[in-house]
Amino acid sequence: MSVVEAVGLGKTYGDTRAVDQLSFTLRPGIVTGFLGPNGAGKSTTLRLMLGLDRGDGSTLWDGRPLVAHEHVTKVVGAHLDAKFFHPSRSARNHLRLLATEASVPQARIDEVIRLVGLDGVAKKRPSGFSLGMGQRLGLAGAILAQPKVLLLDEPANGLDPQSIQWLRDFLRHYAAQGNVVFVSSHLLSEMQLMAEHLVVIAAGRMVADESLDAFVARSTRNDVLVRSADRDRLLAALAAEGLAAAAEGDDGLAVSSPDTDRVGDVAFRAGIQVRELTRRTASLEEAFLELTSEGQQFATGAGGGEAS
Repeated sequence: MSVVEAVGLGKTYGDTRAVDQLSFTLRPGIVTGFLGPNGAGKSTTLRLMLGLDRGDGSTLWDGRPLVAHEHVTKVVGAHLDAKFFHPSRSARNHLRLLATEASVPQARIDEVIRLVGLDGVAKKRPSGFSLGMGQRLGLAGAILAQPKVLLLDEPANGLDPQSIQWLRDFLRHYAAQGNVVFVSSHLLSEMQLMAEHLVVIAAGRMVADESLDAFVARSTRNDVLVRSADRDRLLAALAAEGLAAAAEGDDGLAVSSPDTDRVGDVAFRAGIQVRELTRRTASLEEAFLELTSEGQQFATGAGGGEAS
């Protein structure tokens, strides 16, 4: 099983530090999501890992630099650009060219074409492909040599909902075979369904390297909604127990605690009737926006030399 270790990755564009001392380890068997606001340094990080950009730090693939491996495409399959194809070469010939590095047989080329649903356009030039079709061809190229690691940058862009569901199921299955899957995406609702672990950066720096559940649990949006006709007395009882709460609606309180049992016990001991007691969990989107708010860049040109 492959392990990927990124150590001290860094990159500067002019006066902008796009990636700043990022270190993390990618482990097989799970999908790891790579998240960050626009301009956070995600694409640059992926390029640094693959040796496509010069910068600080290093990445070890099963303990060795990528160039030390005999067949690079059997180690890592990368898809960073949905339009990175020769304009006059058919989709099938594009895959044939990629197949030469690892001596991939023709049968495997046909297999991946069927797998990603490009049977009907395999003889056509990808210059005329839609964004979604380009994404499918890029994925076909990434998995062609059956690498132990997949690195994908926004692979769901341009896909319809059915294709996104297929991609999610495929990547989870690929990881479950003992492979590393590292995927960036702005589709946070989809990432919540796909990933088990997250690497989150903002302004080129690490925000989180932890399980998705642990990341979401850090949000202040995790609370308990309690409704009662005697809201003011319940608010006082909660405060006496050190539980902060804020009014919500006509008779509700949003309690800053994930523990419904504790809130219910406070109400019971105070003799206060409760109409509703509900634990509310933050979505990945809510947690992400809250925990990366200082790294958001909305001003024109705020991203320096890095767009994503």
